[in-house]
Amino acid sequence: MPETAQVQPDPRRWKALGFIAIAQLMVVLDATIVNIALPSAQVDLHISDGDRQWVITAYALAFGGLLLFGGRIADLWGRRRAFIAGLIGFALASAIGGAAGNEAMLLGARALQGVFGALLAPAALSLLAVMFTEAHERAKAFGIYGAIAGGGSAVGLILGGFLTEYLDWRWTFYVNIPFAVLAVIGAFLVIREPAGTHNGSGLDIPGVVLATLGLVSLVYAFTRAESDGWSANVTIGLFVAAAVLLVAFVLVESKVRSPLLPLRVVTDRNRGGVYLSLGLAIIAMFGLFLFLTYYLQVVKGYSPVRTGFAFLPMVAGMVTGSTQIGARLMTRVPPRLLMVPGFLLAAVGMLILTQMKVDSSYAGLVLPAQILLGLGMGTAFMPAMSLATFGVQPRDAGVASAMVNTSQQVGGAIGTALLNTIAAGAVTGWVTSHAAQARTLGKAAFANEAAVHGYATAIWWAVGILVLAAAIVLVLVDSGHQGRRPGASSGHDGHEDAPSVPVLAH
Repeated sequence: MPETAQVQPDPRRWKALGFIAIAQLMVVLDATIVNIALPSAQVDLHISDGDRQWVITAYALAFGGLLLFGGRIADLWGRRRAFIAGLIGFALASAIGGAAGNEAMLLGARALQGVFGALLAPAALSLLAVMFTEAHERAKAFGIYGAIAGGGSAVGLILGGFLTEYLDWRWTFYVNIPFAVLAVIGAFLVIREPAGTHNGSGLDIPGVVLATLGLVSLVYAFTRAESDGWSANVTIGLFVAAAVLLVAFVLVESKVRSPLLPLRVVTDRNRGGVYLSLGLAIIAMFGLFLFLTYYLQVVKGYSPVRTGFAFLPMVAGMVTGSTQIGARLMTRVPPRLLMVPGFLLAAVGMLILTQMKVDSSYAGLVLPAQILLGLGMGTAFMPAMSLATFGVQPRDAGVASAMVNTSQQVGGAIGTALLNTIAAGAVTGWVTSHAAQARTLGKAAFANEAAVHGYATAIWWAVGILVLAAAIVLVLVDSGHQGRRPGASSGHDGHEDAPSVPVLAH
């Protein structure tokens, strides 16, 4: 292979990382901050109980369905340009949501947020992939990014609680605007995308249609499973449609000249293992956030603000695991030696939470569990996110980054539906078998006992899912440590990836 000239890295790349991190924080915050505001918004806009789920679902469908399309647009159009367009669109959609005067306007704003989020998220991650190619710098950059991606959801609970409790639910939308404005200014001033990393091939329209419809069907199927049941005709129909569309998508991608998702991106055993294990880990984490939030607010009587602060130890654990463990060791040890112990440590934290009771203390049960969960997830997530784009051809960086977000988005939809259904079934069974205690305990206490039993049962499943994620990493991920240039890595698709030595574009 011919030698490639070394060039000076962009001296402003660390400032650029700061603005990329601000944008990523905005997207991650939005995933949980609206949940806290939903009860107040429902009352203000007269949204029925049956329709309130659409405030969450409208965003999830647009975001999850368009991620691959957004990633490829970033590759074709330019990641900096896609990043800026995503920020501006997300801010405008947030302004519409904050000003919503009725249900339709709010749902439309949420869907629009999802559309621009699907452009912004892969553009942000792929900018990191092409700007940070030196091993130690890449480790630090992805450590910061991983900490934000992992801990931002919990920060969203705190910020959402403050805004809803002391201002108004509309501020959970308006708060995105200053984040976006700051990130856009930074993008214009300091972000310079390396030249020669665009994908000049055409857009795969059949692939776009099949991938978007397939992912929307899959995400919506899990949403309907939660509300209508797994055996409902509409649920089964959506799953069948998703399977047919996604199989057709794979067949099309194997035939067309310029595929939306080049199969070399996902057939690499390391990247495939990362996508699968990350998706499973997010299934477990989304279920945990849901149940722990309900446990603290409904059972323990915490306010929204206090609940948000109660998640801080997990955030601290994620930041520590990502920046102090993962980033420091990523260039010295193979990724699976970080990911497997990380997922197993998180599983131990989940295991502690299976012992929750109505009268369990925060300090004695929730606190140690959160610390272990945070450390484990932070340690695993950081090398996983880096490996997902490590060695990928520069022209595919956007779509490879989109696959990280897609696995997380689909994992979140599955986690919410699957674990919620398991918890509901466990509650029904417990109520039936303990009906005699209803009178002695009282209605409220009986309901709390039943709910906690449901949470604990679902969390047992989350433990198993995290162990499965660790097993997948152990079997599939065989990459060496990332202490070399990404472009020098050898792919598993039968050829060596093209070297990625960027030249700065002015």
